[in-house]
Amino acid sequence: MRYLSTQTATDKAFAIALVLKAIDALGEVVGGLWLLLIDPQWLQGRVAALVAPELREDPHDFFAVHILRWATHFQQHAMLFAALYLLSHGVTKLVVLVEIVRGRLWAYPGLIVLTALFAAYQIYYMAATSLSASYLALTLFDLLVIALTTVEYAKLRSRSETISHFGHNGSEGE
Repeated sequence: MRYLSTQTATDKAFAIALVLKAIDALGEVVGGLWLLLIDPQWLQGRVAALVAPELREDPHDFFAVHILRWATHFQQHAMLFAALYLLSHGVTKLVVLVEIVRGRLWAYPGLIVLTALFAAYQIYYMAATSLSASYLALTLFDLLVIALTTVEYAKLRSRSETISHFGHNGSEGE
């Protein structure tokens, strides 16, 4: 973590954003692995058992009806797609985040491009389906991560160019 500074408010915000992105990435990897291991019928049975008490109380409960409908339409190919999506998304993010912590400058543009691609997909998805508060919050967070990463990358490049020009102790011609 020699290049990851927490001196300024922007540095601290960037560090917090990286931690949140890492937690998100780990959750995606765990979720993807979980989806690879479970059977769709098992999932449907557990969801039905979970929402059954609510549906007995109110057969038109919005959330229970929609969760049950989602589970009954979840087939093996959909689970495989979701698992592969989550795994690729999570592993890719983790690799880039680890490389940022290791001080690899190439990882900063990597995170910017990766996050921009995911944000673009999220915007497309919201435009094609419906506006979701959670998707909107995730997209806004991703845009913040892009901005913070851009600022940190510019600072590191500037610092790196200064060091290579003047040497490590700040005097020219070392």
